[in-house]
This record gives sequence, structure tokens and C-alpha cells, in this order.
Amino acid sequence: MKSVSRTIALAALIGALYAVVTIILAPISYGPMQVRVAEALTVLPYLLPQAIPGLYFGCLAANIWGGYGPVDIFGGSAVTLAAALLTRYTRRFHKPWLAPVPPIVLNALAVGYYLHLLTQTPAGLTILWVAGGQLIACMGMGLPLLYALRRRL
Repeated sequence: MKSVSRTIALAALIGALYAVVTIILAPISYGPMQVRVAEALTVLPYLLPQAIPGLYFGCLAANIWGGYGPVDIFGGSAVTLAAALLTRYTRRFHKPWLAPVPPIVLNALAVGYYLHLLTQTPAGLTILWVAGGQLIACMGMGLPLLYALRRRL
């Protein structure tokens, strides 16, 4: 029972952290040009499977505040879930630097494309803007976080 409680608590903590950081940094967390700092946490499934549901529910909660409606709430959260599952899968290659790749690629393509549709911004630019923000968050912040946690866990 203790293990189940710890798993749920860790998932909830990660989800809450994702949502709170995204909402607090709302001016840069939403829209076609975004750097969602909380996306740094998307590397956590590489080490912690509990991060997968945490990231999904954290993204769902954060996207409710985002103002882009059901497409972003459910679509963006589904993209985060898929990226988290793929990030967990990258463990098999024993190359931690691969962990940020799924969230960068999936968010750039999927979120970039639906933000293009929702905001009427050019598709190529929106995809590049989202990719750039993901690179900053996932590679620039998430990868150092992953390496630091790897040494401690």
C-alpha cells in the first residue's frame, strides 16, 4: 500500500508542479510563440514512470487556463502523454540525451500545427516557434535536470 501511495503522491506532485509553473508563467506558456518552462519536466519519465500520469494531468490542468479550448486541453494533453511514453521508451537506448527528443518533436509538430489553425499564424512559423521553445525548455533546462537527478537517484 505504501508503494501505491508513493506512486500517486509523486505523480500528483509532478502534475501540480507542471500546472503551477505553466500558469504562473502564463505570458510565455501559451500561444504560437511560447517557452513553456514546465516542459523541462518532460524528461522525468526517463527516470520515473510516475511522471507519465503526472505530466498528463498537469498539462490538462494547465491547458484549461490557456484559453485555447478543448483542442488544446485534450489534444495538448494527449501529445504530452504520447511524448512521456516515448521518453520512457528512450531508456532502452541508454542515452539520456534522447529523453527530450519526443516532447520537442511531438509538440513542435502537433501543438505547432493546431496552434496554427487556432491562431491563423503561418504553419511553418508556428511549428518553428514551438520547436524553439521546446528546445529551450527540454534541452536547455530539462536535460541538465535529468543529468542532475540521474546522479542522485
